[in-house]
Formats: sequence, C-alpha cells, structure tokens
Amino acid sequence: MLAQNINLQPPAEFTNLTNINFGDLVTLAISFVLIVAAIAFFFILVLGGIKWITSGGDKGKTEAARNQITAGLVGLVIVFAAWAILTLIESFFGVNLRGFNIPGS
Repeated sequence: MLAQNINLQPPAEFTNLTNINFGDLVTLAISFVLIVAAIAFFFILVLGGIKWITSGGDKGKTEAARNQITAGLVGLVIVFAAWAILTLIESFFGVNLRGFNIPGS
C-alpha cells in the first residue's frame, strides 16, 4: 500500500541537456570566465575613477585611486590579450582549443 510510482525522468525543460559534450562545456566555461573577468576589471577601473574624483586632493587617496585604475587597465589588457592569443592560435593552427576539436584526428 505504501508503494507509489516515482517518476525518475527529468522534466521536459532539461531535454536539451542530453546533447552537451565536454567540448561545449569547456567553450562555455572559457567564454564565461573571460566575460566575468572583463566585467570585474571594468568595475575596478570605474571604482578607481570614483575614488580619484572623491579624493579631495589628498595625495595618499589620489595615489591609491591611480594604482587601482592602473590595476584595472592591466587586468583588462591581460583578459583581452588572452582572448586574442587564443584566437590567433586557433586560426594559425586550425584547431578549436575552446571546443577541443582538432581537424583530421
């Protein structure tokens, strides 16, 4: 009498998840990390600008704001350089590093 039918099938909304492979997950992860890093460094840059504006001429606060702006710019350059290097390697060697798809193998 306590036995019931339990449905262990995933809901219909999850049917698209059956076609995901490791390469797609890596591509998604790399894209996500690059976007999050770019957004984080952009906000660090903006916060440094706000600190500079509100420093009121205090030399210590201005220097701290300048260091934060420099860190934000360096971070943005590193993120975009990593993306550019990855794209260049993919186009020169004809491989898809983001999806682990190597032609001819």
